[in-house]
Amino acid sequence: MKKVITGITALLILAGCTKEKLSDRLLPEPDKNEHLITENSLKINKDKNTIRERFSPPEGYKWMNEKPGSFGDFIENFKLKPYGSQILKYDGTPIPTQHLHEAVFDLDTGNKDLQQCADAAIRMRAEYLYKAKKFNEIQFHFTSGHLLSWNDYKSGTRAFVGESSVSFRKTAAYDDSYQGFRNYLDLIFNYAGTISLHKETKPVTKNSDLKTGDILITPGSPGHIVFISGVCQNQKGKRLFLLSEGFTPAQSVHVLSNPFNSYFTPWYDLDIHAAEIKTARYIFKPTNFRSF
Repeated sequence: MKKVITGITALLILAGCTKEKLSDRLLPEPDKNEHLITENSLKINKDKNTIRERFSPPEGYKWMNEKPGSFGDFIENFKLKPYGSQILKYDGTPIPTQHLHEAVFDLDTGNKDLQQCADAAIRMRAEYLYKAKKFNEIQFHFTSGHLLSWNDYKSGTRAFVGESSVSFRKTAAYDDSYQGFRNYLDLIFNYAGTISLHKETKPVTKNSDLKTGDILITPGSPGHIVFISGVCQNQKGKRLFLLSEGFTPAQSVHVLSNPFNSYFTPWYDLDIHAAEIKTARYIFKPTNFRSF
């Protein structure tokens, strides 16, 4: 679990996926044999290695095009591990539940229990900005409200978290390496989470505005996040969505299956006006979509 500290830092750790035992929003694990993909299910192109290539939309639907160089384009074309790859925890061991995902992102988890659910969305956003060389936009808030940017961190600024305060001082040499970037993200993962990410994103108020890269979020402790990782549409304008997540303990970022609709899995029918949305492992109630 993320570091637990007293005082002000107690607020900082009220940010991750599920810092407590199972809540009433965590779904019981479905029976493994009950939700297997049926013969009528959509074809999955198991030899393909990106979301956009691996997952075919349902009949009558077509992939929506993302603007080249956008965050959505980055996610849909992110490299996946070979089909059938297991979800691994930060220590390299597989999680018990291996039948609720259809793909695993080819992305390290780190070797500490840090990159949980909100952190998976933060990681994808940060990796996109880093690859696009939009370094000035790489900045995230701690749950306490304090902001730390990558530009400051690579210039040597470090966070000092006490029982009643958070301060920043320049104590390290300049380092703009990718390993330095990963060290920065680990610090963000430790002190950011669903509460801070909710505050620094904007609400999505229309179904037609939902796009790849948007998040579905319950801020709090416990809280949770999934992010949209693909969108398709039919001629009537009806859309379906792929959802991805990280989870606790820190584990591989993965594309969720849809155990509630074996024909359309892994696509989900989403509605921002729904009272609740069930995903494979979590119930979002109320529905709360937000965008970077």
